[in-house]
Amino acid sequence: MPIEVPVVWVVVTNVVGWPVIQLGLAWLFTRLPVAWFDPPGAAAWEQGGRFYERVCGIRHWKDRLPDGARWIGGGFTKGTLTGSAPSYLRRFIQETWRGELCHWFAIGCTPVFFLWNPWWADALIVVYAVTANLPCILAQRYNRLRLRHLLARKS
Repeated sequence: MPIEVPVVWVVVTNVVGWPVIQLGLAWLFTRLPVAWFDPPGAAAWEQGGRFYERVCGIRHWKDRLPDGARWIGGGFTKGTLTGSAPSYLRRFIQETWRGELCHWFAIGCTPVFFLWNPWWADALIVVYAVTANLPCILAQRYNRLRLRHLLARKS
């Protein structure tokens, strides 16, 4: 904790800082060209999505996650599949990568809070960052695998 601040300010900066970071990154990422988002191939350990189903139980909770695109004007909504054309599916796949990267960047902002937080608040910030972002990352990866499977069937 390089900067000493009263505990009340630690709480205020953390409570205000996270929404600013999350919404700021969401706004920024929605403004970037979709062509920049070329997702990598699936990892073998993902087993075509079965890993997420068996280990994470993703089918039981992924639909409860908020769709941040609804909060940011110009975002691509990923809450439901609204088409099946190959061009739409390819765009949706790109958008899952955009969303995943946005959440990884949010986790990457965690050390900023270490500037003013005492060790116990650092621990809480890390727990929050992972808890708030990891489910979204997992859902984006899982959906991307399913969309790729659907696209392959269409082609």
